Amino acid sequence: MTMAGAAGLAPLDAMAAGAGRTVTFHVKGFSCVTCATGLDTMLGQQKGIVSSKSTYPEGKVTVTFDPDRTTEQAIIAFINDLGFTVDAGLKN
Repeated sequence: MTMAGAAGLAPLDAMAAGAGRTVTFHVKGFSCVTCATGLDTMLGQQKGIVSSKSTYPEGKVTVTFDPDRTTEQAIIAFINDLGFTVDAGLKN
């Protein structure tokens, strides 16, 4: 395995060690599946985000993140900055 390949495993290793946290947000503003896919792409580029899965019909995004590198509040702010609205009252 190359060094680049090993570095790619770091988020998964952190998750295996119990360092990650998963939360589901209800998001308003998806008008199509492309919105959900685009949100996942943008979240995946953010510091501390391990994974993101958005669903268009349900208007949900499930995010796994490293709480040592980011916070729920930062994730919500980022989603809102992209033009969507996180319904803070509907979080799992």
